[in-house]
Amino acid sequence: MARPRRSQGGYAEAQHDLGYLYDAGLGVAKNPAEAVKWYRLAAEQGRADARYNLGVLLKTGAEGVPQNPAEAARWFRLAAEQGDAYAQLALGLLYLSGNGVAQDFTEALKWVRQAAKQGYAAAQFNLGSMYFEGHGVTRDEAEAVRLFELAAGQGYAPAQFNVGISYHTGRGVAPDDVAAARWFKLAAEQGHAAAQANLGMLYDHGQGVPQDDQQAVLWYSLAANQGDVYGQYGLGAMYRNGYGVAEDNVTAYMWTSLAAQYGLPIAVKDLDTLTAKMSPAEIEQARKLAVAWVQRSRGASR
Repeated sequence: MARPRRSQGGYAEAQHDLGYLYDAGLGVAKNPAEAVKWYRLAAEQGRADARYNLGVLLKTGAEGVPQNPAEAARWFRLAAEQGDAYAQLALGLLYLSGNGVAQDFTEALKWVRQAAKQGYAAAQFNLGSMYFEGHGVTRDEAEAVRLFELAAGQGYAPAQFNVGISYHTGRGVAPDDVAAARWFKLAAEQGHAAAQANLGMLYDHGQGVPQDDQQAVLWYSLAANQGDVYGQYGLGAMYRNGYGVAEDNVTAYMWTSLAAQYGLPIAVKDLDTLTAKMSPAEIEQARKLAVAWVQRSRGASR
């Protein structure tokens, strides 16, 4: 994502800012190709933010902008060497995935760590993930959680979710579902679907929070409507059992079938159970509801 930033005046600043307007579609029609043109002019004059923003567009590609991760890496490196934390993380992630550069966990660690040391939450999160997975470093789940918590404390929802998972599973910290629920809720309130599903599960089973079917349905519903498979399964189970909502096999089948299409074994099993006790007409109605939900979901994501 491009971000604006002010520095010294002059033509380069004006070029960067004009590029940003075209990039973001602010006051002008969004035009990635024009954004690249102006970012490039500013980048060639040494502006780190223009170099980063140019790299972002080249990495992902856009209308009128061919995808070019190798060139993106070159611009990210120039900005990273100027101390730009956004570019340092972006370059590190290219090395981590081997996109545009040869995969190199040592280089990835170097750049992600530099960005994290600047307090950049997304970098702290990614560095934590590297420690958790043992990519470029000796696996250290306690250090991973420490880094996740630094990012989570800045309100970074993916890190809040990971801290919640760590406390729920007892990986890197002592198990503590009260703490897990607290972190899941912080992420869930920001719209993080997996956190919403996990918070629903804690309310469903009374883990770390008082057992509350209505709260479970609420959080499962929010996750399910974002396409989270566990939210969909959980919501289907609530309708199947009549917990927190009126028992409704048609709605249960709809949500369970959406989860089952991703191969979730427990959803496939429950779908067989529902099928055995429903009429063909009910099953057809449920399938139509599922298809309609998918169509709405695809339309909303465009």
